[in-house]
Amino acid sequence: MSVPREGLAARTQRSEALFAEAQKHLPGGVDSPVRAFRGVGGTPRFIARAKGSAVWDEDGNHYVDYLASWGPLIAGHAHPGVVAAIQEAATRGTSYGAPTQAEVELAQLVKQAFPSIELVRFVSSGTEATMTALRLARAFTGRDLILKFDGGYHGHADGLLVQAGSGPLTLGAPDSPGVPAVAAAQTLSVPYNDVVAARDALAAHPRQVAAVIVEPVAGNMGVIPPAPGFLEHLRELTRADGALLIFDEVITGFRVALGGAQERFRIRPDLTCLGKIVGGGLPVGAYGGRADIMQQISPLGPVYQAGTLSGNPLAMAAGLATLRLLTEPGVYDHLERLSARLTDGLGNAALSAGVAYTTNRVGSMFTGFFCPEPVTDYASAKAADTRRYARFFHAMLEHGVYLAPSQFEAGFVSLAHTEADIDATLAAAAEAFGEVTSRESRVAGE
Repeated sequence: MSVPREGLAARTQRSEALFAEAQKHLPGGVDSPVRAFRGVGGTPRFIARAKGSAVWDEDGNHYVDYLASWGPLIAGHAHPGVVAAIQEAATRGTSYGAPTQAEVELAQLVKQAFPSIELVRFVSSGTEATMTALRLARAFTGRDLILKFDGGYHGHADGLLVQAGSGPLTLGAPDSPGVPAVAAAQTLSVPYNDVVAARDALAAHPRQVAAVIVEPVAGNMGVIPPAPGFLEHLRELTRADGALLIFDEVITGFRVALGGAQERFRIRPDLTCLGKIVGGGLPVGAYGGRADIMQQISPLGPVYQAGTLSGNPLAMAAGLATLRLLTEPGVYDHLERLSARLTDGLGNAALSAGVAYTTNRVGSMFTGFFCPEPVTDYASAKAADTRRYARFFHAMLEHGVYLAPSQFEAGFVSLAHTEADIDATLAAAAEAFGEVTSRESRVAGE
């Protein structure tokens, strides 16, 4: 349900007070940069609770939520089955630092969904998964260089914060401050969706690149789908060069299809990084792939990686409950229909208001860019009007819709969203687009 603009504007005192207090104790008042609203301005809403498709802030304001904890809550907030699984697991202890049956069961489900994964290891975050996958690739190939794509964010490990999207792009910060030059020098970066640039980079460093790592659907410069043939060419190029192909499916895994982007686009990478959904929204990550590569990981091989909380029983329980929900018939068809209705409606609302707006969507992840031209890579994403996005974001917030507080992030539809949620969102968008243009007209006339 849309919340009246005037009501919300008067009810942010609690969030404002909490943010002022938080800045005395936490850098920028937050524990992850984009939460600070620097990309859109204003005061972040402090969330008190969530259920289904909705969140409520500390002032009691209700929002239809398309952030979904940045993607993992595909079943919605506090899904009864997921909550019950976590509660039941917690009664048996919250952490053991020892093997559990749940790890084995979740690994089996991951392998069933991702045929490219012959062995998998669970870790505690997406950053840990990508960092270790690259270490493994270097050890397996005996090479040092990594090739990534401009705007691709693969976690905050040294060497990966080179031409990274998401937070660095939103905040306007340098790509890799604090990273030793020698580490950054081991990472090559070329434009996303540019096969020729990738081919030339490999040709300029023959048999020196350990791995090409890519978000098969970019999600950290806003959602950008792969151009036709892009992923297929990367598979061919890496195979010819002897480099490994790593799919970073931390966002897309179980999101754009049960088997992630590799199922949707029918590409088999050598290694895959997972996160987000695989732990049902709890802190988790995973990496896996070909058995001959994964057998290089300790204790089978010499590549060391360990973690006390890896395979945490609460995360495994939440992951099992979530993945079992996703195997039910019709789940992804439903998400596809609902997401298409949302993004088509947003595009129509923008057109009616005379706003230059381009929507990218793959499955149930989407981004609306405030620009007239298609967004196909990092350069075209950066051409979007971030000030206009900020005005739209706040207008939607005041009408009870919570979007990502950055032009360069994805939105997500969950199984908890309803047709009524979509109706309310599109009604809010029609108002918000109109308010953006009206404000701009007033400013221009002053």
